[in-house]
Amino acid sequence: MSFSRALLWARLPAGRQAGHRAAICSALRPHFGPFPGVLGQVSVLATASSSASGGSKIPNTSLFVPLTVKPQGPSADGDVGAELTRPLDKSEWRQRVVSAGTTPYIFSFCVSTARLFHQAFISFRNYIMQSHSLDVDIHIVLNDICFGAAHADDLFPFFLRHAKQIFPVLDCKDDLRKISDLRIPPNWYPDARAMQRKIIFHSGPTNSGKTYHAIQKYFSAKSGVYCGPLKLLAHEIFEKSNAAGVPCDLVTGEERVTVQPNGKQASHVSCTVEMCSVTTPYEVAVIDEIQMIRDPARGWAWTRALLGLCAEEVHLCGEPAAIDLVTELMYTTGEEVEVRDYKRLTPISVLDHALESLDNLRPGDCIVCFSKNDIYSVSRQIEIRGLESAVIYGSLPPGTKLAQAKKFNDPNDPCKILVATDAIGMGLNLSIRRIIFYSLIKPSINEKGERELEPITTSQALQIAGRAGRFSSRFKEGEVTTMNHEDLSLLKEILKRPVDPIRAAGLHPTAEQIEMFAYHLPDATLSNLIDIFVDFSQVDGQYFVCNMDDFKFSAELIQHIPLSLRVRYVFCTAPINKKQPFVCSSLLQFARQYSRNEPLTFAWLRRYIKWPLLPPKNIKDLMDLEAVHDVLDLYLWLSYRFMDMFPDASLIRDLQKELDGIIQDGVHNITKLIKMSETHKLLNLEGFPSGSQSRLSGTLKSQARRTRGTKALGSKATEPPSPDAGELSLASRLVQQGLLTPDMLKQLEKEWMTQQTEHNKEKTESGTHPKGTRRKKKEPDSD
Repeated sequence: MSFSRALLWARLPAGRQAGHRAAICSALRPHFGPFPGVLGQVSVLATASSSASGGSKIPNTSLFVPLTVKPQGPSADGDVGAELTRPLDKSEWRQRVVSAGTTPYIFSFCVSTARLFHQAFISFRNYIMQSHSLDVDIHIVLNDICFGAAHADDLFPFFLRHAKQIFPVLDCKDDLRKISDLRIPPNWYPDARAMQRKIIFHSGPTNSGKTYHAIQKYFSAKSGVYCGPLKLLAHEIFEKSNAAGVPCDLVTGEERVTVQPNGKQASHVSCTVEMCSVTTPYEVAVIDEIQMIRDPARGWAWTRALLGLCAEEVHLCGEPAAIDLVTELMYTTGEEVEVRDYKRLTPISVLDHALESLDNLRPGDCIVCFSKNDIYSVSRQIEIRGLESAVIYGSLPPGTKLAQAKKFNDPNDPCKILVATDAIGMGLNLSIRRIIFYSLIKPSINEKGERELEPITTSQALQIAGRAGRFSSRFKEGEVTTMNHEDLSLLKEILKRPVDPIRAAGLHPTAEQIEMFAYHLPDATLSNLIDIFVDFSQVDGQYFVCNMDDFKFSAELIQHIPLSLRVRYVFCTAPINKKQPFVCSSLLQFARQYSRNEPLTFAWLRRYIKWPLLPPKNIKDLMDLEAVHDVLDLYLWLSYRFMDMFPDASLIRDLQKELDGIIQDGVHNITKLIKMSETHKLLNLEGFPSGSQSRLSGTLKSQARRTRGTKALGSKATEPPSPDAGELSLASRLVQQGLLTPDMLKQLEKEWMTQQTEHNKEKTESGTHPKGTRRKKKEPDSD
């Protein structure tokens, strides 16, 4: 039985190892007859390892980071083992034990996979070979093995002890399984289980009045809580409640507002869903947009609110797709669900013709784009046509969004067109006559971090399209269409599809669970703890563990900063946009200041963000101001968790309002900023080519999907585009699509020729090669 055969067996998959284990034990039993206890220990350990891993679920051992066990140096008391026996001849031990292959063959049974066995065995061998002196017990056993008075199996207890030192998870797998057991979540909320709640599901499409009826019940209750998905919605209910004479407090991640003059809490509270209390009793609770319980990142907050709110009546508002899941979840709590169906209050129709050209825009139109480049391009093209447009996208501050919405809704304002992303899907009351999808392809990032272009889902399409012709607006009928005729049939197909029912609700590990994990694995990083927790976790079929990539990103970002685990956990739950480098570096700087016990004062933050800030001169300046606004949001969020270290929340809020005003002015003049950004650029359209390319590629992808879909349904495939269309020049296609007029094309050509003439003149005067010119321009930047 050679070492190579042992390694070959160790490399076998776990299933084949298990299948061969009985045969191997039978073959080895004659050889290890004098040591039945060892084989018994190994068998028990192998069984325990299998049961600890849940039988079918084998742990991902790549997550187990080995710790370093340093070899022992010379002992102050001398080598006691050598005095009792003789100095150990390690080369002889290596020849007798390691080369024989007996040790790795047996020891491999005690570790769940071959990978851990290899690392543990190599570490154990190096520990023995490199230590100047060993403990007395292991020295004596090694000496006896060299004399033939003991067998290699007698090293098993020492190997096992060493393996548990470098892989602490081996010693506490059962405990970790219990800590990460996320089954039966209703039992986490004993206060809610102690009362018999009435669950009412208000089901219906956008603009059906479902939320209105739930809110009326909230207003009439003695006490209540509203849980919304956005700060804008929480603010809206907060203002409506107080305007209706119902005192209401506001609680969001970044803001606390108490309306009572003495600072006492009001009987009603409007909050974002993550901030709701699951211990305060209420008469009525409203959970808005309950379908977001399936959200990969935030779904846990809706699950927590649904299972944990202590309210006599819990009113849920959302899509019919969530009814079955909510009913199943409430069945596990012994609570029945009453469903109230609502129909749309105003009619909405999908037009049979696309917009085709921006020349066909009418007052009340909203063009929905899925990228900032497209927003900039469309806004610029609308401005060229002498029209004024409002702009709304996700990264704008809430105050700026409201200001742009107010501008668009005002019938006396010359702004009659809205250009927006899907951020208008919820949280804003807009007076829209017609929704125009500029594209049906929405960029997304998959689990591998790769960018994907996929058509929007039926749920997303209905949510956005439903903003047209709202009951409270001046347009009593809504219309929906696309920018391009090629996308219209796909839009109709998407809207006709049934919405897939929601299958599972999100869950999230708590700080207490992570702290218990850290107790057992004190040397693991927080990011590694999260990975192991998710890998060990067990959930019922109605639940899933939410994606924690953003949490892990923050954990790795601040890992090198000395913080307690609870503080580190709080910093990692802070909502940041990891695509904004300045926001990420600010989280790092805030954590560093905290670790030094240096309060982040108003004066310090002003210096950090280089206040006062100038109005934006181009789009990049505007994006930088948006990032600064996010940093102030981060400060305010942390100020309610660490009040002593972030003491100037009120001053920062005033500063943020001033910054909001600067951003509002910038967005109001966004076409001027785009103009400045386009200066000296090809065709003077910086964002347009990329947006056009994205839209054209999306159209082609839509056609391919639509063709596959129609073939699957057995219907006649859509007629392919004319081959002549692909032969047209870019300029001709843009004119044909209505994105350029012949006059605009002539003007662009004239400007292009002028720029080329000036450029050639500069080259002639300088007498240098173009490459040399470019290098000279780059040198100051590099300095």
